[in-house]
Amino acid sequence: MKKTWSIALAIGVLGAGALAGVPAGASPAGTPPGAVHWGPCPADATAPGLECSTIKVPLDYRNPGGTQIDLAISRLASKNPAQRRGVLLTNPGGPSSGLKFPTELVTAKLPQSVLDSYDLIGFDPRGIGHSTPVTCDLTAEQQAVGNVPPYARNAADVAMRADQSKAIAQQCATSKTASMLPFFSTAAVARDMDRIRAALGEEKTSFAGYSWGTYLGAVYTTLFPERSDRILLDSNLHATGWDFANDRLFAQGMDDRFPDFAKFAAAQDSTYHLGSTPALVTAKYFELAARLDKTPAQDVDGPTFRMLTYGFLFNDVAMPLVAKVWQALDTGRPLPQLPGGGAPSDVDNLISGRYYLVCNDSQWPRSVGTYQAAVALDRLRHPMFGAAGANVQPCAFWSKPAEPPVRVGDRGPSNVLMLQNLRDPATPLAGALQMRRALGDRARMVIVDAGGHGVYPYVANPCADAAATAFLTTGQRPEHDLTCAAKSR
Repeated sequence: MKKTWSIALAIGVLGAGALAGVPAGASPAGTPPGAVHWGPCPADATAPGLECSTIKVPLDYRNPGGTQIDLAISRLASKNPAQRRGVLLTNPGGPSSGLKFPTELVTAKLPQSVLDSYDLIGFDPRGIGHSTPVTCDLTAEQQAVGNVPPYARNAADVAMRADQSKAIAQQCATSKTASMLPFFSTAAVARDMDRIRAALGEEKTSFAGYSWGTYLGAVYTTLFPERSDRILLDSNLHATGWDFANDRLFAQGMDDRFPDFAKFAAAQDSTYHLGSTPALVTAKYFELAARLDKTPAQDVDGPTFRMLTYGFLFNDVAMPLVAKVWQALDTGRPLPQLPGGGAPSDVDNLISGRYYLVCNDSQWPRSVGTYQAAVALDRLRHPMFGAAGANVQPCAFWSKPAEPPVRVGDRGPSNVLMLQNLRDPATPLAGALQMRRALGDRARMVIVDAGGHGVYPYVANPCADAAATAFLTTGQRPEHDLTCAAKSR
């Protein structure tokens, strides 16, 4: 069970201007405007109404006329020409494939008024999926570690994870696609987005990004403020992106979110027998973790138990599954069937692509001792999950990127709406508030009294949905930051 994709994928969350020599108004050297030819989508992205195409973008934006790579894009066209106002680029986070995301938003009940107002555009970020792919030649064991490093029980666990991370970084740096590695970053994806806009013949683009996609949207509107129409950021990363500081916020996310599960399990004590009060359920968490640290059961050890609990609290519907897993581990009963569908056909590409993009965004601490100290501190500050988020990632052993990171700032039009659940385990409120401060008067923020990862339209909170729909269809935002009460049940 420790190696099952259902655990690994459940957790898989997750220069302030154009480069010198590439002026903001420069015409694209890749696919020219109007040259997008829509056709059928790949088999794994086929959905009703969805069309796909491929455009060319520069590998290295410092040399826009040089090597070009493929970027797979999709379109769910508005069926109301009279109401259509432009394109809405979308990104589901990850970083992961977004080719099918427009239709996934439809399934999640994105309002018809939004579907009428825009052609919804999806895309696979460079390196991932049907865009020019990258690899780190990851083994099955390396692929099973998602976006969050494993919980470290002690300094020796950190050292072991450091050795594993160093091996992954070396594999990425010596793989058959390593020559492309310096030119992958969130900033490069943002520039790719502007090439999509230009290829579609649009003067401006609107954008809806989730999780990592919020950082992508913030970087895009920092690099291209004059081409940004309406920018919706849902479930927000730290303003410095997915760096070590952001990783350490996973611990706060668990602290914020776990009380929701504790209340659920306590209310269902007659079914699950995990504790009749939230305090007793919380005590059961620590009891099970300590027991499994000493003696794993059914191939589940303490770190896996903590990771599984964290990963399946991203939405409310998985709470009964978490409770059943706990009950099985507590009583020795067989584990329940975990969700097995939805795994990508090429997990190596997905995880490798994430490393290529994220690790080039910032400088991570390189000293193993730094991580050992952080793990020890965060275990005390956040005993539920602190020793996971503070653990080592392959980014710690990355080569120097081709460009410095983009500094998200407050220069540009006031056209950003941020949505944020109060108790988000993956992108907690603490990080979102930091992003809000960085954007300044460019942004307004809607905080929803809800738990889980993803707000619009996933939580179905009338207050937040109304604010987001009004923004996308009319451009109107709340005059001030807004807090939405929990929806009535």
